[in-house]
Amino acid sequence: MSSSHVKNAIWLPVLVLLIAMTSIQGGAALAKTLFPTVGAPGITALRLGLGTIILCAIFKPWRLRFQRNQILPLVIYGLALGGMNYSFYLSIRTVPLGIAVALEFTGPLVLALAGSRRPLDFLWVGLAVLGLYFLLPVGHSIDSVDPLGALYALTAGALWAVYIITGKRAGSEHGPATAAAGSLIGALVFVPLGLVYANPGVWSLSLIPVGLAIAVLSSALPYSLEMVALTRLPARTFGTLMSLEPAMAAISGMLFLGEVLTLPQWLALLAIITASAGSTMTMRPAKQAIDPVGEIKE
Repeated sequence: MSSSHVKNAIWLPVLVLLIAMTSIQGGAALAKTLFPTVGAPGITALRLGLGTIILCAIFKPWRLRFQRNQILPLVIYGLALGGMNYSFYLSIRTVPLGIAVALEFTGPLVLALAGSRRPLDFLWVGLAVLGLYFLLPVGHSIDSVDPLGALYALTAGALWAVYIITGKRAGSEHGPATAAAGSLIGALVFVPLGLVYANPGVWSLSLIPVGLAIAVLSSALPYSLEMVALTRLPARTFGTLMSLEPAMAAISGMLFLGEVLTLPQWLALLAIITASAGSTMTMRPAKQAIDPVGEIKE
């Protein structure tokens, strides 16, 4: 294979993954612009409901045959997925997009570092804690981070960790169809809940095209692109690149929502991104925490 072909083989999936992350955060920014009309719960209902319809139409999860010991993990996986979406949208009502994503990333980061005893891992823990210190309103003055919003973002991160653990147990051998089945379970609970607490504007038919756009940008398109990248990149490289997502979210918030972060907040994001990327690059292969059934979040 020529050197140009090698370079294309490396950079093409990297570009695909960057497009996927841009799509996810663009979808989140678009969703946030609709909060005054339909509310965060209403956006959750639209995004999860329409996204589930798209995923089920593509992957047809009803064809799957799960083992009896996979049923409970699948149910928990689906509920964690729905709860993750619900908590994340509640968080970005009052917290800038980049900060919310950075706080959410602490969930899989803690999972990746759980039980580790190597000295280098304590560096990543320290960086993550330092980042959290400057993002959370604990022990110092901070202007733009709402405590309740931050708590919702951390809850989304904890549910993300549950989602990863149970996703593996629910049937990673089924690949994307497992994610579609989980999305269906989550939608059965959180779509009605979101509609109950939504603003009256959620019932406007004119919102359907925008809701479809959010579902495609936040689920169908990035999920498909991530699957392409994951099959062409080493898991460690994939995980390291995914660590850039808080920065992508902050840039999206700045460009589309006019959100401006302070210098300490940017440094805090950098600390969490470095901790996430560093833990991924130095992790033992057996502890790689890449989700095998996809990453349908936010």
